[in-house]
Amino acid sequence: MAPVLEKQLPGAAGAENNNEEEEGQNLWTSILSEVSTTSSSKLPSGKNILVFGEDGSGKSTLMAKLQEAEHNKKGRGLEYLYLNVHDEERDDFTRCNVWILDGDLYHKGLLKFAVTTKSLPDCLAVFVADMSRPWTIMESLQKWASVLRDHVDKLKIPPEDMRELEQKMVKAFQEYTEPEDASPSSPQRRAPPAGEDEAIVLPLGDNTLTHNLGIPVLIVCTKCDAVGVLEKEHDYREEHFDFIQSHIRRFCLQYGAGLIYTSVKEEKNLGLLYKYIVHKLYDFQFITPALVVEKDAVFIPSGWDNEKKIGILHENLTTVKPEDPFEDFITNPPVRKLVHDKEINAEDEQVFLMKQQSLLSKQPATPTRGATESPGRTASGSPRPAGRAGQPTVTSGSPMAAVKKPDPNMKAGAANEGVLANFFNSLLSKKTGAPGSPGAGAVGAGVQGSAKKTEAGFD
Repeated sequence: MAPVLEKQLPGAAGAENNNEEEEGQNLWTSILSEVSTTSSSKLPSGKNILVFGEDGSGKSTLMAKLQEAEHNKKGRGLEYLYLNVHDEERDDFTRCNVWILDGDLYHKGLLKFAVTTKSLPDCLAVFVADMSRPWTIMESLQKWASVLRDHVDKLKIPPEDMRELEQKMVKAFQEYTEPEDASPSSPQRRAPPAGEDEAIVLPLGDNTLTHNLGIPVLIVCTKCDAVGVLEKEHDYREEHFDFIQSHIRRFCLQYGAGLIYTSVKEEKNLGLLYKYIVHKLYDFQFITPALVVEKDAVFIPSGWDNEKKIGILHENLTTVKPEDPFEDFITNPPVRKLVHDKEINAEDEQVFLMKQQSLLSKQPATPTRGATESPGRTASGSPRPAGRAGQPTVTSGSPMAAVKKPDPNMKAGAANEGVLANFFNSLLSKKTGAPGSPGAGAVGAGVQGSAKKTEAGFD
């Protein structure tokens, strides 16, 4: 029996084909939508950190520490490194470019390789101030902010684009809110809040964002471990540190900048600095509030501060006014002048000894007390009593008269021995008949008397 073929209506077949096409289109649309969503949630590339500061302020060491690398290379001009940024929630990686400008203003023209008209919206400016030399802080901040401003002006960005960047900074400053207490286990990128356009913002203060650069700014005070040294060696008090912080925070208000005190030596606030940087550049969730209690670990996020909060510091100022010039109170200590003597080369040891030997040979030997104070001297202070008036003083016949004076070229020890030997020899010789000797006349008289008696006896 022949198979019976089922007849299909042409309308039914067309409907099934249409359904399949619609399902395919929907699937393709969902795939495209998922890819689009995923690509938009990826970490953007091409972000830049511009680092400014004086030579020796520790800016290169600080950024190398954030990179978790040993900094043993000293660059010149414009130094480059990068930070690894990881989004653990989406398992996404990217690199953030770091450009470190040399402390010499001669190299400021190299900024054109780091900041262009296209890359400016993706930049974050970091001004590094050295807390171990606080008298340089304000001058340094003003200088490097002026350098960046001049470079941005040279880019010749269209006014409407620059105005858009400035308005973005104003909006970010006004919409700052205190972070919630709950902290995520890993850095997470925040979603834009609902009804963002209808958010009510407070107006800016008179001195807030008066110097708008169009990009986020962060002030980093390095070497804050030197606070103890300033207290001991330069007699800094709480008043000094409050005065310094007051001036820095007012500078931050003008540029809409954040402020953080760090120390690489003590590894203080380094993790906080990294989190705040990725928060400003990549919109990671940030949950750390402002820290103003510890004088060497201050942290003030952009948008938190105002003139009223800064006024709290002014309550501790007793010997200085808040509006006084910074350099009048935080003065540069006097430099100790070193006495630069002529360089003296030590002469050879043998040459020195030969000179000393020559000098000693030319000097006469100093007579000792035994050689100069003889028993027969008649000078004042001699133990022998002076003779009576009218009696001749006979000294030529004394035993010491025969003692020879020591030879000047003779050594002192040999001279003393010679004097003593001559002295005792003169005593042993008993030259009683010597003319001019004491008792010579009496002895002669006795001899003559004996001769006369002998002649008388024989007579």
